[in-house]
Amino acid sequence: MTLNFLRNKKQGNPAGKGPHVPSNNIGRYEQDQQQQIKSESQRYEEIISTLPKESAWLGEHYKIEGFWYDPLWAVGVFWAQENFQARSSDALMFAIQKRNHHCINDSTHPLVSTNPHKCVPYLELQAHEDDPVTYLNSLPSPRLLGTHVSYTSLPKSIINSGSRIVCIYREWKDVLVSLWKFINKIRSARSMLPLPLEEGFEFFCKGVSLSGPFWEYNLEYWNVSLERPNNVFFLKYEDLKKDTPFYVKKLADFMECPFPEDEKSEGVVDDIIKLCSLENLSNLEVNKTGTFHLGSQVVSKVGNDVFFRRGNVGDSKTCLTPKMIKQLDEITVAKFIKGLD
Repeated sequence: MTLNFLRNKKQGNPAGKGPHVPSNNIGRYEQDQQQQIKSESQRYEEIISTLPKESAWLGEHYKIEGFWYDPLWAVGVFWAQENFQARSSDALMFAIQKRNHHCINDSTHPLVSTNPHKCVPYLELQAHEDDPVTYLNSLPSPRLLGTHVSYTSLPKSIINSGSRIVCIYREWKDVLVSLWKFINKIRSARSMLPLPLEEGFEFFCKGVSLSGPFWEYNLEYWNVSLERPNNVFFLKYEDLKKDTPFYVKKLADFMECPFPEDEKSEGVVDDIIKLCSLENLSNLEVNKTGTFHLGSQVVSKVGNDVFFRRGNVGDSKTCLTPKMIKQLDEITVAKFIKGLD
C-alpha cells in the first residue's frame, strides 16, 4: 500500500508559513524540508500498511486505536501525535474568541472573505503542509484548531496542557444522511458514480467512516466532559439550534471570554449568530466558488460549497426508511445511551 497519490508535485514553503531563511540558503532549506517530509511520510505509510483495513465511502479506511480514518487523515493522526505541541490557551470558536480582534459587522472579517476551514484549520491536515511545525508555532495565542481525531488518539500534549476542547454531537441519523450527501458531492467532482444510500448505511452501522464508530467517538468525549468539565465541553447540535443565544454565551463562558453586559445590550451575540449561520456562510461568494486544498503536499482539493447544506434537525426522515431508522436507534441505545449510565 502506498499513499504517493496524495502528494502534490509542487514543493516549497507557502508565503507566510515558513521561517525566515536567507536567500542564499533557500534552496538548501527547501531540499531539507522535502527530505524530512518524504522520510516522515514513508514511515507513516509503513505503519498504516500494517493496520486493519476496510474499503468504504471514497476508498480505503484504516483503524487506529479503535477508530477509522482514510489515508489522508491517518497520516495526520500519527503526525500530530509526534509533532504537535499544545498550549493551554489552544481552543476553538473563532467568532467568539476573536471578536476583539475582528469587528463582527466588518466586511473584512475573515469569515466573510475566507472559508471557515481556513480560519480554523484542521490539526491533522497540517501533516500535508510544507513546514507545519513552524507555521503552528508562529500562530498567536489563542490558537484555534479543528480536529476529527478521537479523544484516545489526541496528541498527549493537548490532554496534558489544559487546552479547551469543544465536541459537538449531532443525532446519528442526521449525521449519516449529511455524510452520505457530502461524500456524493465529492464523488461527483471526482467523476465517480454516486454511492447508494444502502451502502453508506452499512458502512456507517459498521462504524467504518471518518473517526467512526460515531457512537464510541462521542461517548469518549462525553465521559471526559464529565471528568474534566473545565477542559471539555460536550454540546448537542440540536440544543444549539433550539436556543442558539444561550449556548453561544455558554460557549463564551467555557472559553473564558464571556460577553460583558455592554456587548449583550449592543447585540454582539446576535451579530455573531448571524455571521456564523449556515444561511449566511453558504451564500458568501468565497463559499460558493472557492476551493479548499487539503494540503500543499497533496493533490486532493474540494469545492468550498460541499461543506454547506441545510443543517436542519430531523432532515434524515426524508431519506431513511423506517427499517434503517429502527436499526440506527437500536445501535444508539446499545452503544451510546447505555454507556451514559
